[in-house]
Amino acid sequence: MDLDELYWLGLAVMGVWTLVTVVILLRVVAPYGRHTRGGWGPTMPSRWGWVIFESPAVVLLTAVFVLGPNAGQAGPTALVALWLLHYLHRDVVWPLFRMTSGAKPIPVIVVGTAFSFQIVNSGLVALWIGHLGEYPADWLTDPRFVVGAALFLVGFAINVHADHVLFTLRAPGETGYKVPYGGLYRWVSCPNYLGELLEWAGFALAAWCLPALAFAVYTAANLVPRAVAHHRWYRERFPDYPAERRAVLPGLL
Repeated sequence: MDLDELYWLGLAVMGVWTLVTVVILLRVVAPYGRHTRGGWGPTMPSRWGWVIFESPAVVLLTAVFVLGPNAGQAGPTALVALWLLHYLHRDVVWPLFRMTSGAKPIPVIVVGTAFSFQIVNSGLVALWIGHLGEYPADWLTDPRFVVGAALFLVGFAINVHADHVLFTLRAPGETGYKVPYGGLYRWVSCPNYLGELLEWAGFALAAWCLPALAFAVYTAANLVPRAVAHHRWYRERFPDYPAERRAVLPGLL
């Protein structure tokens, strides 16, 4: 199988994966974090679960990219830098230095599923950016890259700030959940997810390719149902939960 065939196979797998994700998550809330519950088989520490299942987004993407003919070119290198900005934070900083020691265990089946997805997703994006895509020398000044990169960075800042608010809700040794306030929590229950949606929409624009667009669509298929579940969870447990908040899109959803 040559690279072109592998590319189209990867896109087909992404399409099926997204469709299956939508169907499942509209019926079942993924069993991790605050939605952890029994009946999903063996579990493992959440900290190491996150490190494992996000690792292909760092290791595999970097390896596939640096072996490609586009490695070292300004446009592709900038795109990979944006990608790694998110995933070094999500795979290293967040689980190892920010996640609390009391985080609930995560089912192994969730880790395995997410790991498998990231192999396909990261490999496909790296295949295009590093091998098959063509980016002119002036790509960094192209309006698609400029606007897309700006949108990505805004989304990343929103995501990191929202996580920081959650991390600082509880005093040392304190347990239980509280209602977060501040920043975009004024308007939505899950600004961290809103930030990720903006990130990958921006990346799709900056990279201007089908794999990045497929990932942006998958991100929405994965995070929007979970944001709705989070929003419902808050409203069920906190009678005075702010009525003006939406799940993930201010004033809309």
